[in-house]
This record gives sequence, structure tokens and C-alpha cells, in this order.
Amino acid sequence: MIYDFKNETPEALPNFKGGEGEFLAKIHFDGLNKILHGTLPPHATIGLHTHESDSEIIYILSGHGSVIDDGELFALEAGQCQYCPKGHSHSLINDSEEDLVFFAVVG
Repeated sequence: MIYDFKNETPEALPNFKGGEGEFLAKIHFDGLNKILHGTLPPHATIGLHTHESDSEIIYILSGHGSVIDDGELFALEAGQCQYCPKGHSHSLINDSEEDLVFFAVVG
């Protein structure tokens, strides 16, 4: 299956998972897995949350920011991937002056 994100309109998700600011997401959900192209504007965050029944992979396409991974803060930049397995927690933070653009799979 091909899913063409470039022709989709992003959905604005304010305070996503209790985070700060607005998260822009193009999401495909097949009932089991979510595939998304996300943009986190400057100083926006995705709130700290635990993956109780699934895992998530986030691949940074452009920009840079930080991730809280099980309580530890790490810098994150284009070309890097963050993996949050089932039972673990994370938060994504754009602490820069440019958009943080990423691709994620939750399943």
C-alpha cells in the first residue's frame, strides 16, 4: 500500500499528550497501526506519555530537538531515530527556532 502524505492536509493537535503548543500531523491509521508525518513547531512539545500496549519509532527528517526517554534527556537531530518500546515512556521537545519534522510509526 502506498500512502501519499504530500497530498494530505495536516491536522492541528493542540497540547498533544499534555504537551506545549500545537503539533501538526498527517496520520494514517489502519485500525492497528498509526503511520504519521509530524511537524513540531519551535518550542512546542509532545507531552510525556507511556506506551502501555504498543511501541513507537520516531525518525527525524529535519530540524533538531530533544527527547525524554525513560526520564533521561537526549539531543535528537535529522537522521536519528528514537525507539520507545512497549512499557516505556517518552516526550518529544522542539527546543530550537526551526520546525522539527519527523516520521513515526506506532504499533
